[in-house]
Amino acid sequence: MEKEIALVTGGGTGIGQAICEELANSNRYIYIHYGGSEEGAKETLSLVEAKGGLGEIIQADLNQSEQISAMIQKIKDQSGRLDILVNNAGITKDGLAVRMSDDMYDAVIRVNQKAVFVAMREAGKLMMRQRKGKIINISSVVGLHGNAGQINYAAAKSAVFAMSKSLAQELATRNVTVNCVAPGYIDTAMTEELPDQVKQAIINQIPMQRTGSPQEIAYAVKFLASKEADYITGQSISVDGGMNM
Repeated sequence: MEKEIALVTGGGTGIGQAICEELANSNRYIYIHYGGSEEGAKETLSLVEAKGGLGEIIQADLNQSEQISAMIQKIKDQSGRLDILVNNAGITKDGLAVRMSDDMYDAVIRVNQKAVFVAMREAGKLMMRQRKGKIINISSVVGLHGNAGQINYAAAKSAVFAMSKSLAQELATRNVTVNCVAPGYIDTAMTEELPDQVKQAIINQIPMQRTGSPQEIAYAVKFLASKEADYITGQSISVDGGMNM
């Protein structure tokens, strides 16, 4: 059986690491992208190999479109194909809108929106020729409801939903699916920095009255990457304990 080739951006930490580990199996080769932390990506690779999977780490600055294109070209040159793309990498630069600088806004849009577009565009070219592929974008409940202090993040994540639906329509006849997973409040290094009172206030808004784990996001990604999800496209799965009801 020909191995499936997968690329997970931001695979060295948190949700990305959990996705790589969950996707790992003996019939899949995973490219674990990292921007700055090579150590984290190497740790992810060890976890993938411990589950019987294969893979390698791959670096690209998501601020630079040409580096994203070069990364996917390298995968094509080495592996000949790309079956699964998971756009997971993201950043935050929070602040009230009236105090937010252009640089803060643009930085988040560049990584959380434009980089997703560039990766989808380049991967889409390969998948169209293959007549097979799955693109899974990690958005956010913030893209659905907004969040004070995160106007840049909300704009980018909302755009990811819209871009995914548009691309799903363009690629459907080529047997390429495009879907989103929208995490709610998930325990990661990013959310760990929040003050306890802020965390509790968020938990109080969650019907299930608890936070989610990176593994719970990874389970949804694993499903969308499987043959069981072949007839699902242009959709979003909210993994948020009921916040989006």
